[in-house]
Amino acid sequence: MTENTVTGTLRIVSPVDGSIYAERALAERTEALAAVGAAAKAQRGWRMTPLADRQRILSAAVDRFIAQREAIAAELAWQMGRPVRQGGGEVDGFEERARYMIEAAPAALANIDPGAKPGLRRYIRREPVGVVFTLVPWNFPYLTAVNSVWPALVAGNAVILKHAQQTALCAERLTRALAEVGLPKGVFQALHLSHATATAVMQHEAVRLVCFTGSVRGGRAVQRAAGAGFAGTGLELGGKDPAYVRADADLTTAVTGVAEGAFFNAGQSCCSLERVYVHESVYDGFVAGLVAEAQRLVLGNPLDPATTLGPMVRPAAAAFVRAQIAAAVHSGAQALIDPKSFPADDPEGAYLAPQVLVDVDHGMRVMTEESFGPVVGVMRVRSDAEAVRLMNDSEFGLSASIWTRDVTAAERIGERLETGTVFMNRCDYLDPALAWTGVKHSGRGCTLSALGYEPLTRPKSFHLQVE
Repeated sequence: MTENTVTGTLRIVSPVDGSIYAERALAERTEALAAVGAAAKAQRGWRMTPLADRQRILSAAVDRFIAQREAIAAELAWQMGRPVRQGGGEVDGFEERARYMIEAAPAALANIDPGAKPGLRRYIRREPVGVVFTLVPWNFPYLTAVNSVWPALVAGNAVILKHAQQTALCAERLTRALAEVGLPKGVFQALHLSHATATAVMQHEAVRLVCFTGSVRGGRAVQRAAGAGFAGTGLELGGKDPAYVRADADLTTAVTGVAEGAFFNAGQSCCSLERVYVHESVYDGFVAGLVAEAQRLVLGNPLDPATTLGPMVRPAAAAFVRAQIAAAVHSGAQALIDPKSFPADDPEGAYLAPQVLVDVDHGMRVMTEESFGPVVGVMRVRSDAEAVRLMNDSEFGLSASIWTRDVTAAERIGERLETGTVFMNRCDYLDPALAWTGVKHSGRGCTLSALGYEPLTRPKSFHLQVE
């Protein structure tokens, strides 16, 4: 992706072959602010629409969206490099989350009854905050959007959506799906914006909540910008997610699960597994299995149905990961996979072979700095206590996984982990019934589950004297 600030256009440069896949005009500041004004006006009518009608419209939009499964998969491949054979998974995840949040709305938005008191009728109502501004990244452009957009609309808010410019066409597809099912004009708008214009939108008095998914640096910028007005912020800022393979783990399950968590989407996920701690008694077998799984990946053109590992989003992203690997090897790490065994690997381009590193430690960037690529470091540990100490030794805390046959041990270890989600024998998955949240530099606030409605609404108390 490139942004031409002189002509006010964006260009999507495809990681598939470096070609310009699409170009779009950026909205001018006046146009963007007018859209916020229109959203505020439309929201006043939308919030009065019965909840059942809002649910019906949003459910119909899901139907319209998932019917485009194959086209969506191909478009994602061109825009951000995910193999077409995996693109449908994002459609499935979108549907699961959207439908759950739609169905959860009546209970989540119901009045809160504090209990009877003579002569009084008392309750707390959940009301929409107003206009929500959602900014989402390119790596999972639909999944990160649905987390806030669908519940925000169901709750009676209006939404302004800004997709990352690399996946700008995804915003247009959502706009069409919602318009085609009769969502009132102005309630949902997607805008292509420069950073400066996005900042102006955040600071508009009608914007009451800014939902951002992206880097820590981006999150800080959003918080500073939103702070100039009175908008609240919900920030999901990535991670350096760990896994712990205990001595009692089922190694087949652990190997396949960790490989999936580390290499899916070329490792470009906020909750990818990027560091693994393995009990010394099963270390050798686990490492051998993980390397074998990595070597089975097919690196190549994401439009080829045989491909299981596509390019990274841009050559610069691949170069960043290569630099992490080189620095680790220079400091004593051992790289177990020869990139030359993957013919499509391009040392100067976006196509990057997977890598497993051993003999690593926390003095190496690859074990502390978010990689966002298909590389994972593996360390040997001697006890649960050592694993917990290393898992918590991070500025991030999004999710962590424990691979064991002992549920009690997983719960005991999980209680000591500084993380938003604890997995046992799985990873890299968002259950829409559970709150998606992080600690430390992984963000603030939460999405999904009944709790995901809280930042999208505000409490309003009714204290009525009836006698």
